[in-house]
Amino acid sequence: MPVARPQSDTDDGWWWLGVHGGAGVTTLAQAVPGGRDAGRAWPVSARSQQVVLVARSSASGIAAAQNAARQWASGMVTGVDLLGLVVVADAPGRRPRVLQDSVRLVSGAVPRLWEIPWVEPWRLGAPPVQNLPKQCLPLARDLTRLTQPM
Repeated sequence: MPVARPQSDTDDGWWWLGVHGGAGVTTLAQAVPGGRDAGRAWPVSARSQQVVLVARSSASGIAAAQNAARQWASGMVTGVDLLGLVVVADAPGRRPRVLQDSVRLVSGAVPRLWEIPWVEPWRLGAPPVQNLPKQCLPLARDLTRLTQPM
């Protein structure tokens, strides 16, 4: 549950906010450059901060994403432009229906949903940028488009 609020020392890029430990922020930051790790806390700055929530597709990961989305939607979190939620597969293969239904439910509470499949080379320590699944391309494209100054 993101509760602490680190101060932003720069207004460049966006923030990856891992809603629980092991969400995949470090790997995503390497795979899709441009974001900074918020350290599981909503960032704060003099201007609005762009944030992408990150969660694993496990029951506890999805519940943590739901909690973060609730915090944002309730107005409890100010100065945040929530770009969306990235759900990173927690295991290979198809996601169980109950978890897929939970992801669909929480996706209604966030502006966008990106789903990243299980990537075995990442598990084995291969560099994310060299083993980028095609599902990362829409994420990278969207974040580039959403975070470009107008």
